[in-house]
Amino acid sequence: MKAVDSKITRGLPVGAVVNVADNSGARQVKIIAVKKLKTVKGRLQAAGIGDLVVCSVVKGKPEMRKSVVEAIVVRQKKEFRRPSGLRVKFDDNAVVIIKDDFGNLKGTMIKGPVAKEACDRWPSIARFASIII
Repeated sequence: MKAVDSKITRGLPVGAVVNVADNSGARQVKIIAVKKLKTVKGRLQAAGIGDLVVCSVVKGKPEMRKSVVEAIVVRQKKEFRRPSGLRVKFDDNAVVIIKDDFGNLKGTMIKGPVAKEACDRWPSIARFASIII
């Protein structure tokens, strides 16, 4: 996992229900924790593009439902700023589910666009992404 040079605004707090952008069998997940993030005491953790989150599957195939999975945020509605000054935002919030700590995806394809910052931080996402913005 590499560091991101962009100023990512964290727009997905704990408890947010987001879509799944791959074909792993889950449709929607609920964020329950953000890994490798320290906050002030009493403040909710929040995730941004490229962050590793722990999620609970809310909708999807019966064998996937109610299971705890790890995922990476690839899209968010809240705009964030790139070093060039460009501000980027997407139409929805989305994650991709991973199966190990190296970032290997559980699914075999990613639907929709993926942020460049997530691909830079997790190279395995770039291999399966159809559109990188």
